[in-house]
Amino acid sequence: MARRRGWGGSPPENDAEASDRIVAAAVELIARTGAEISIADVAESLGVIRQTVYRYFPSADALMRASAIASVDGFLDRLTVQVRGMTDPVEAMTEAIVYTLTEVRRTPHLGIMLTATSSSVDPAGITSEAAQDFGITMINRFDVDWRHYGYDDRSLRELVEYLLRTMQSFFISPGNPPRDDAELRRYLRRWMGSAIIAQTTVTH
Repeated sequence: MARRRGWGGSPPENDAEASDRIVAAAVELIARTGAEISIADVAESLGVIRQTVYRYFPSADALMRASAIASVDGFLDRLTVQVRGMTDPVEAMTEAIVYTLTEVRRTPHLGIMLTATSSSVDPAGITSEAAQDFGITMINRFDVDWRHYGYDDRSLRELVEYLLRTMQSFFISPGNPPRDDAELRRYLRRWMGSAIIAQTTVTH
């Protein structure tokens, strides 16, 4: 591993530690500013040159998404409490989306993950592997017996993609005028609910 300077006088011992420290610095900056940050911002906070950060994260988008994923544990804990006891997949997914869209307003990392722009390096954006891993972690915290409703690993992954795309669309364009929580729940139950339950029909 190439020799590093900066790092507050304490260089990381390996690449994994370097990557973790870069992400931690980005998380702290986002929490402080409530906005997207640049590679230069993170490099300056660590006392390294931009090329050092680019070695681990080829674009600002990639770093932003990694930072968002790393910082949402607290959100997942709160969401788990919010959907606790909901065994119906439609009710659980509906509540998860409504709650997430509310939480975005006070969790800048979450909003950044849902609106991260696609770069030429990582065009997957909201459907990237990291984002989908976050989604899988999210729905696995539900009290829903997904197997009972006909979901296997592959279909759960597709459901997560659908969940992420739905949340992103409402975050980017909430409507004119935006629906309140009750109206959004009714809308999601009617249109998203039929898609979720359709999996039971497909597998039985």
